[in-house]
Amino acid sequence: MPHKLKKTRKMRGSRTHGYGRVGQHRDAGSRGHRKVGRHKHLWSYVTTYEPDYFGKTGFTSPQSLRHKENVINVSKLDEIAQKFSVEKEKGKLHIDLTSLGYTKLLGTGKISKALIINVPSCSKSAAEKIKEAGGQVLTASQEHGE
Repeated sequence: MPHKLKKTRKMRGSRTHGYGRVGQHRDAGSRGHRKVGRHKHLWSYVTTYEPDYFGKTGFTSPQSLRHKENVINVSKLDEIAQKFSVEKEKGKLHIDLTSLGYTKLLGTGKISKALIINVPSCSKSAAEKIKEAGGQVLTASQEHGE
């Protein structure tokens, strides 16, 4: 909305509008309004002030958020048995992986002790290794080895 205090209104009839005889507002260029030029002349601005401006930020499937599994390998069981004070049942150490926050036991590595392990789910190879060591796995759905 025009009003009488704007510079363009003040400078009507002055030819150069206060920019002098020679330059006359030259070389001001256009920096681009909004977010124009972020991949071109304003790249240094992006790297300095908004380094995370470009990149993936899209949709994440709700199903993938629901199924977060916290896994542990057989090789870590000996360390857990040493770290935590573990109860003994029938001469075997008892480890409750559910209370430690693990949801699945995988079979990578070796195990030397006979352990009784509580875990919601377990791979076949992990169950076999624990059974060979003289232990057993108790899962929520079924019991492996007895």
